[in-house]
Amino acid sequence: MSAADLLVADAAAREWQRFKLIPRVSCAGNLDLDPLLNENLEQWPHLNELVQCYKADFVKDDCKYGRYESVAPPSFRSQIFEGPDTDIETELQLSKPEETTEDDMPSTSGRQIYETEPSASSSNKPCSLSPLPAYEPAFDWNNERSLIFGQRVTESLPATHISGLKITVKVLSLSLEAGLVEPFGGTICLYNRDRREKLSEDFYFRILPTEMQDAHISLDRWGVFSLDAPSPSVCLLIQLEKAATEEGGVTPSVYSRKEPVHLTEKEKQKLQIWSRIMPYKEPFAWAMIPLFENNHAGGVGDAASPSSPLARSISGSSSQDSIMEPTSKLALDGKLNHYSSGSSVIVEISNLNKVKESYIEDSLQDPKRKAHKPVKGVLRLEVEKLHNDRNDADTISEGGSMNNELHGAELNNGRHHRNSFDGAHSYLNSSAVAQKNAHQNGQNSNAENGDNFQAFDFRMMTRSEPFSQLFHCLYVYPLTVSLSRKRNLFVRVELRKDDADIRKLPLEAIHPTDWSTTLQKFVHTQISVGTRMSCFHDEVKISLPALLTPQHHLLFTFFHVDLQMKLEAPKPVIVGYAALPLSTHIQLLSEVSLPILRELVPHYLQESGKERMEYLEDGKAVFRLRLRLCSSLLPVNERIRDFFVEYDRHTLHTSPPWGSELLEAINSLKNVESTALLQFLHPILNMLLRLIGDGGETLQVAAFRAMVNILTRVQQESSDGAERNRFLVNYVDFAFDDFGDRQTPVYPGLSTVWGSLARSKAKGYRVGPVYDDVLAMAWFFLELIVKSMGLEQSRLFYHNLPLDVPPLQLKEGVFRCIMQLFDCLLTEVHERCKKGLNLAKRLNSTLAFFCYDLLSIIEPRQVFELVSLYMDKFAGVCQSVLHDCKLTFLQIICDHDLFVEMPGRDPSDRNYLSSVLIQEIFLTLDHDDLLQRAKAARILVVLISKHEFDARYQKSEDKLYIAQLYFPLIGQILDEMPVFYNLNAVEKREVLVVILQIIRNLDDTTLIKAWQQSIARTRLFFKLLEECITHFEHNRTGDSLLLGSSSRSPDAERPVSPKYSDRLSPSVNAYLSEASRHEIRPQGTPENGYMWNRVSPQLSSPNQPYSLREALAQAQSSRIGSTARALRESLHPVLRQKLELWEENLSTAVSLEVLGIIEKFSVAAASLSISTDYTKLDCVTSILMGLLSRSQPLTFWEAFLPVVYNIFSLHGATLMARENDRFLKQIAFHLLRLAVFRNDSVRKRAVVGLQILVRNSFNYFKSTTRLRVMLTITLSELLSDVQVTQMKSDGSLEESGEARRLRKSLEEMADVRSKDQLNDCGLPVNALEVAAEGSTDNRWSWVEVKHLSKCLVQALDAGLEHALLGSVTTLDRCAAAEGFYKLALAYAPVPDLHIMWLLHLCDAHQEMQSWAEAAQCAVAVAGVIMQALVGRNDAVWSREHVASLCRICPIVGTDVGAEVSAAEVEGYGASKLTVDSAVKYLELANKLFAQAELYHFCASIQELIIPVYKSRRAYGQLAKCHASLTNIYESILEQEASPIPFIDATYYRVGFYGDRFGKLNKKEYVFREPRDVRLGDIMEKLSHTYEAKMDGNQNLHIIPDSRQVNADELQPGVCYLQITAVDPVMEDEDLESRRERILSLSTGTVRARVFDRFLFDTPFTKNGKTQGGLESQWKRRTVLQTEGSFPALVNRLLVIESESLEFSPVENAIGMIETRTAALRNELEEPRSSEGDQLPRLQSLQRILQGSVAVQVNSGVLSVCTAFLSGEPATRLRSQELQQLIAALLEFMAVCKRAIRVHFRLIGEEDQEFHTQLVNGFQSLTAELSHYIPAILSEL
Repeated sequence: MSAADLLVADAAAREWQRFKLIPRVSCAGNLDLDPLLNENLEQWPHLNELVQCYKADFVKDDCKYGRYESVAPPSFRSQIFEGPDTDIETELQLSKPEETTEDDMPSTSGRQIYETEPSASSSNKPCSLSPLPAYEPAFDWNNERSLIFGQRVTESLPATHISGLKITVKVLSLSLEAGLVEPFGGTICLYNRDRREKLSEDFYFRILPTEMQDAHISLDRWGVFSLDAPSPSVCLLIQLEKAATEEGGVTPSVYSRKEPVHLTEKEKQKLQIWSRIMPYKEPFAWAMIPLFENNHAGGVGDAASPSSPLARSISGSSSQDSIMEPTSKLALDGKLNHYSSGSSVIVEISNLNKVKESYIEDSLQDPKRKAHKPVKGVLRLEVEKLHNDRNDADTISEGGSMNNELHGAELNNGRHHRNSFDGAHSYLNSSAVAQKNAHQNGQNSNAENGDNFQAFDFRMMTRSEPFSQLFHCLYVYPLTVSLSRKRNLFVRVELRKDDADIRKLPLEAIHPTDWSTTLQKFVHTQISVGTRMSCFHDEVKISLPALLTPQHHLLFTFFHVDLQMKLEAPKPVIVGYAALPLSTHIQLLSEVSLPILRELVPHYLQESGKERMEYLEDGKAVFRLRLRLCSSLLPVNERIRDFFVEYDRHTLHTSPPWGSELLEAINSLKNVESTALLQFLHPILNMLLRLIGDGGETLQVAAFRAMVNILTRVQQESSDGAERNRFLVNYVDFAFDDFGDRQTPVYPGLSTVWGSLARSKAKGYRVGPVYDDVLAMAWFFLELIVKSMGLEQSRLFYHNLPLDVPPLQLKEGVFRCIMQLFDCLLTEVHERCKKGLNLAKRLNSTLAFFCYDLLSIIEPRQVFELVSLYMDKFAGVCQSVLHDCKLTFLQIICDHDLFVEMPGRDPSDRNYLSSVLIQEIFLTLDHDDLLQRAKAARILVVLISKHEFDARYQKSEDKLYIAQLYFPLIGQILDEMPVFYNLNAVEKREVLVVILQIIRNLDDTTLIKAWQQSIARTRLFFKLLEECITHFEHNRTGDSLLLGSSSRSPDAERPVSPKYSDRLSPSVNAYLSEASRHEIRPQGTPENGYMWNRVSPQLSSPNQPYSLREALAQAQSSRIGSTARALRESLHPVLRQKLELWEENLSTAVSLEVLGIIEKFSVAAASLSISTDYTKLDCVTSILMGLLSRSQPLTFWEAFLPVVYNIFSLHGATLMARENDRFLKQIAFHLLRLAVFRNDSVRKRAVVGLQILVRNSFNYFKSTTRLRVMLTITLSELLSDVQVTQMKSDGSLEESGEARRLRKSLEEMADVRSKDQLNDCGLPVNALEVAAEGSTDNRWSWVEVKHLSKCLVQALDAGLEHALLGSVTTLDRCAAAEGFYKLALAYAPVPDLHIMWLLHLCDAHQEMQSWAEAAQCAVAVAGVIMQALVGRNDAVWSREHVASLCRICPIVGTDVGAEVSAAEVEGYGASKLTVDSAVKYLELANKLFAQAELYHFCASIQELIIPVYKSRRAYGQLAKCHASLTNIYESILEQEASPIPFIDATYYRVGFYGDRFGKLNKKEYVFREPRDVRLGDIMEKLSHTYEAKMDGNQNLHIIPDSRQVNADELQPGVCYLQITAVDPVMEDEDLESRRERILSLSTGTVRARVFDRFLFDTPFTKNGKTQGGLESQWKRRTVLQTEGSFPALVNRLLVIESESLEFSPVENAIGMIETRTAALRNELEEPRSSEGDQLPRLQSLQRILQGSVAVQVNSGVLSVCTAFLSGEPATRLRSQELQQLIAALLEFMAVCKRAIRVHFRLIGEEDQEFHTQLVNGFQSLTAELSHYIPAILSEL
């Protein structure tokens, strides 16, 4: 075995550490060189070099482009963000234990996104989700790297030959109409019919009749052809041949006759025997099959052109739609069919053109040729294309995000897997075909046996790219021989070494046409039958010797053969010879004409013997042939040949003197034309490097300069736009192996030469343009140096390979040289950057990669010297361009695989690179240049992401180590907070996410140590956390442009990529725009295609295909393309869902992270290890408030309760203190807010949260009073946010689900069973127990909690009721007022709210002009204030004053004390209540009572105001008060003096009956109305109010009388109102009295007009009629008791009790008479103020007397007599009743008589007549009565 083989075997046996060997696969089979030369190649160094170059395995540095394995992606759950409406479905989804993982995560590269592994340290963390993966969900290391300026891109393996397209052809069968009897053969090649040029060598095939087939020989052989790009002019040229036709035998025309012909048995036998004995062939037929349509751009629907088997399935690599199944069946000329099998196509060729005579290929398309007859038969081929686009493969193989569209077969044919670089996946042509067969329907061919024919691609010789394999052949094409007589001519071709001995056998160098592998000595052409001008189209392939000598030549022998069967088989006869010396004709293509010799004599090549030779045809050159040289050993170019020759001489003549020829040869390489230069690029570079490595100084410099020149030319002339030319990259990455350890490494020599050149430049010498070229090509040299070092390192330790290869120890001189070189290049970067040259930036990246590579090879501390040299040169904040270079430099170096494990510069340091990086990044964040800042922030995030997702660093101790590396950054930010605040929003987010990630992985001790350092820094630390909450807040709108918190103008930072989201990392925007560019694919593999078809059906309906491009175009056209929302809308639904998922998870992770940090802090602060100067525990409370005030997901609430419980347990005293009221209120508010949620898990947690507050209240205050006040306040705030009502379908309002759920939560709070929920919420079971220090009794009291709950529910109900009235307040003023009233009652514990609603109520009453009620409200407000003041003992009033106020307004309670003072809650409470405000409201009440004319109330109020002014000695005010009192008392006198008694209001009882009244149904109210409202008015008003509330179909009836209503007897569905006037009952009134009530009698004197009892009388008869005669007329008196007394805070009060008395007819009559008597007596006895003023008295006396004794009204008293004292009724009366009646009548008459006398005294002249009438009336009445009561006469 050779050394190389050993190496390969060894490499296979154990993986190399750093370098991988990739075996080269030759395409031309095992092409051995001339065996003689194989041993002694050493004589020819250049040949040795060439052969090594093509045969040595590739050596690839596996670490060069970084390797990165990321962990699996995390599964993001959908986060349910609490809107109160988180729906029931989500609830169900939540209840499922398994989480929906996001398995169809499209990743634009191979990177999978990672899963956080629960590590030991995270067990106490409330969250498992880390903010970083959600911030960088599409993190793609390859993609991030590719964004670095000057990033090196790996090239794919230099192919042994690779082209855009491979076409494989297999001949399946030939079926002829006449029958297949004899064997056929033939060739297939690629042919360009426009240029009439062969594109490939011939592929031979044979077709045997079945009886002749040999079981051992398989005919299944594939021909593989290569093609650059599809073109309509490329076709398959198929040429068939058969045994030469026997004269007089069966002619080939049987195969092309029009009418069907069947061979007879005899003919068949004849043919078979003849074909066995006739070895020579003749042409039979040909066909040209175009491979591509003319318009292959046509759509899928276009039919393929007639003769295009591949048109459908092969199309340009540019065209994306080529990946379709080939059309299943296509006809060609109506006959050709394609059948699809796998991705191959069966082609049936029926247009085979039969050949009449022999021909040359060029003439096939000649229009002058006669038309050929078609052969009646079909040739079946199987054709398949293998797509293999180099550019695609390259970009994909390492670069990342381009998803490739090939089928599985092509996937492995054209590329290697991401991190495995073995021969198995290199571009093996045979493997390509093997792959192809693997997915055909079980048709496994011999492809696996490597038995495929790789047709040589002739264009390889004209391509401008380096030869990558060894081929050294000559193709010979005999064309024509023109002789003077007809012959059956064929030619034998052979290669001879010399002409000395004719009998010596020729060389075995000719490739056989059959399928044997051994080379043959000679080969025959076909026979050209019976013609003078013989034409041939055969191709002869000859392997050339490695070194051509002038003696090497081709010998052609011309034979004639008779095609007749005689006694034996026909024998050929030699006609002549022709010889062609090779060395004179070596060109790519040449046509030669030769004369033909009759005889061969020895030394026939020599000029000297030419005269003696005898020639045919007078020595004319009658034999025309064509040669084609295909060799990668023999350069056609003279200059390259010269260089090779001089190189050999230099290498072999090891000792000088040597001439200047080598220098000249080296210099002349500059002038080689580019194609030749490129083809021999690798060997030339190798030779020059050898010269640099071991030549003298002059030679070294010359070689170096030549090399620079060549490299520059290659870079420029074959530019593919890349910074690093791919041929050069391939050379460095694969081909260069530092001479396989056969000589000393290159790097010392290279460094020295280049270093000396650089130093010369630095010293100011002229170094010519080569210096600039060197800078441009610096990357190449530096990568060579590094690879050379790396190879030396691995070879040194190869045979006893330790697990870790120790760093290479550089010789002192070499390292010094490298330092100097680095310094020079650095200076160049520095100088040129200032001019802003692109070259400088590229050079900068090159230097960075140089350091990057060296880190893996030499001692890192030596590299750090280079880095620090760099940092010194670029120190501090420098020019923008320089700073950018510095960042790029760091970015590249820190991307090193082992960055984390790097040491420090001193053994004591931690990690030198990370400290430099942190320093520089912080500096940059302070830089003015916005782009630099963004870049620095980005670098940081990418690095942290890279560590986070790195499969190597998933253990918690690794993560901790990394966190500690970066932790100093946080310190720097805290020291310089303005730097942070100056960043824009995106940069802040980048920095914050990094900070969170560091803290997340940090251990507690480090964190606590940091908190202990200084109070101010700790405070700033929490400021950063607050920023986190702000910047990562989840907003559902999606249009987050409004939220950019940048202080700069928006156009200063217009994002480069469209911003789909500015919550997430900027790379997500790039990812999304990339993803949206990829149109939806018909089939995508999970690795690359985004499985669009997974979109849930509701997202896009199938009948409306969703086109991204349309959507984007739409978005742009409607001019909204700039907003993030519009961009989001344009995303495919799947991507949009993904984006939202990521954003939700980011927000969640940040919230949970912050929550976890707070908990850590509170625990640490409780153990007093942290010096807090916060009495209020500010940092914790402000962050908790920040978290609560933002939308949070369910997961947050799950984690929230335990944390809050712990914090309260540790710091309850601080948090419950008054200073923290604001915080408590916030917590209470948010818990109540959550209690509204539809999602039960959230609601449950809210209830438990409230219970925790209650527990702490018991713990620190032993009661819940203060908490009740606080909860009441927050509830009132919440109700203004929550929608408590919702619209019903009929337009009316009803209670909303929110209100119902809130009520449910408040009730559950006091439910003993709710203790079971503690466990579900992650709290201990005894979480609610409250025991004082050292005692066991539980302070928790369920009774008190129930009271608390009831108060809150009451407040909720009041608010709800008020809201429900919303639409009718304008109509039903009473109801509106009651709403305010209920609210005022519900909020009674909170003075502020109580007062607020009372004042609302007061305003409402003033609008309705209900002055008395408005005044009562003002009194109530003053009462609240007075109570508070008396409770505080800081007022002029005492409890007696409060009590007197209570008499005016009973709602003012007398309970003054703890309640009010407990209500001190921040922003609320008694502190606002002052004496002045009390006085203000008392004065308001005074004014309003005066308007209501209730002056006696005014007097009492003034008496409360006076003490205030007295105590203040405000005499002016006192004077005013007393004046006012005077007025009040006068007004009272005036009221009393009025003859018409003063009535302040009228009262009506209203009963409501009917379901539509709702709560009012079956209830009775007493309404207080203004005194001028009559019964009709109130009926009209109420009808109007309630009819408006009814539907059109509801009737409202008014019950006309005041009898008792039985609700069950009423008609259902109808509403009834019953309205009755009622009279107020005085305190001392005798209700049993049967007298009729006359109001003026009772209100004669001034008394407090406070009424809570009312009565009305209803007449009835026992027979059911309402009215009857006096003798049957009964009377029912009903007395109503109201809830509270009038004037009240509202206009109507509920009747809570009603009782009734009945009076019999006689009692009625007695009552009626007694009432009149009393009225008269009252008038007579009433004292008058002054005797002089008799007028009012006279008038009232006249009125009463006229009603009593005037003749026309006698009926009154008389009718009583006739009813009861005459006849039958008198006998029915009991004697007692009779006596009472008579007594009453007598008394009545006596008083009348007295009154007439008084009347007489008072009257003047004008009333004399009236008096006479009265006297007459009295007399006649007395006379009438005497009939019934005889005693009356004596009485009067």
